[in-house]
Amino acid sequence: MGLSSAVLEVEVAHSSVTVSQGQSAILPVWYTSTSISAPFVTWHRERPGERFQILAFMYGTTKVEDPDLKQRLGFLFPMPFHNVSIVINNTKEMDSGQYMCTVNVPDDSTVNGRNIGLVNLTVLVPPSPPKCQIHGSAQVGSNATMSCKSAFGKPVPVYHWQRTEPSSQFFFAPAQDTKKGILTLTNLTIEMSGVYLCNASSIAGHSNCMLTLEVHPPFNTAVVAGAVVGTLLGLGLIIFFTLQMFVYQKKKKEAQEEIANEIKEDAVAPKTLTWVKNSSTDGVSKNGTLSSMNTTRDQKPYPVQAPSDTASITTAAGSMVGFKPPFANPRNGTLTPTPSLSSQSLPLYFPPVVNGVQCHHANVPIHRNTLHRTNRAQPQAPQQQEPPVPNSQGLTASTLNRMGAVPVMVPAQSQAGSLV
Repeated sequence: MGLSSAVLEVEVAHSSVTVSQGQSAILPVWYTSTSISAPFVTWHRERPGERFQILAFMYGTTKVEDPDLKQRLGFLFPMPFHNVSIVINNTKEMDSGQYMCTVNVPDDSTVNGRNIGLVNLTVLVPPSPPKCQIHGSAQVGSNATMSCKSAFGKPVPVYHWQRTEPSSQFFFAPAQDTKKGILTLTNLTIEMSGVYLCNASSIAGHSNCMLTLEVHPPFNTAVVAGAVVGTLLGLGLIIFFTLQMFVYQKKKKEAQEEIANEIKEDAVAPKTLTWVKNSSTDGVSKNGTLSSMNTTRDQKPYPVQAPSDTASITTAAGSMVGFKPPFANPRNGTLTPTPSLSSQSLPLYFPPVVNGVQCHHANVPIHRNTLHRTNRAQPQAPQQQEPPVPNSQGLTASTLNRMGAVPVMVPAQSQAGSLV
């Protein structure tokens, strides 16, 4: 019996492949066999604690098992073929790991696992744009620290600080820590001001960041205190002048109101006066004489008349009625005699009637001719008041006149309170 056997062996061109993120990675693997049968090929990806089949070729069909690689993974050559290399497009950092290729042929045998090939894939990530910061006080004579750090990068980037044009300067240890990205500046001077650049770099790429350092003179507390005091003084002056203006406006307003009140008090009385005549009361002056007032109702002086017999009448009560002193004309300063009682209509005096007989009071004259003229009040003896006797009805003015009744003038009270 003759036995025929073929030896299957898988070979790997490069056990390690390194690419930058975004590039295409080729994992080169092929096998040797004397059989013409179609192989069974599988690819697995191994990570710490994980092993996952990502690609398989069986019975003439290719199948991608990883959904994330479905659009980016495939065989480099059409299958079936002895070269079973795969290609990963648009690589990501998560594609890094160890890939294992296993090949089996139905009528071929293997020895000691020669049908397995291993390839390590490393996807590099360029440093992300670093963040530059300055710590400490940027004043003359003080110390300042600058830091530079990238959020991610594979491998870990190194950092280099330098000051750019027009004053270029490179820094070395111990001032600069390339692993931590720290630059320490001591005893700052004005000349150290400028733009500083940090470069984060690795085999995958590089990125930069910049910051501006401005060194200021020492902090002068005296200047600040002076500025604060000046500001407070300015505010105080503004408030003071505002209050002064307020007080001035208030006093000015009060003065205007006072002047207005004085003008009202000194205003001339109107030439035409309205008198209110009250016929129900008799006004008698305190000194026993009637007051006389020259009204300017028609602005005409009284005509000069001769004194009459009735210029002054002594009433039963002892007061003087009908007397008016001369009136001084305010226009020309001349004295104008007052009208006599004879020029005025006097009310009639009706003596009481007892049992049909007319009774005349002892102190009241019966005839007007018996009245004597006087220029001032005459003292009279107190009289006893008699009970009022009702007047008889039906007496007319003509009858009383024939009986000798005397008319009496009832004084009227002016609006100003004086008797006229």
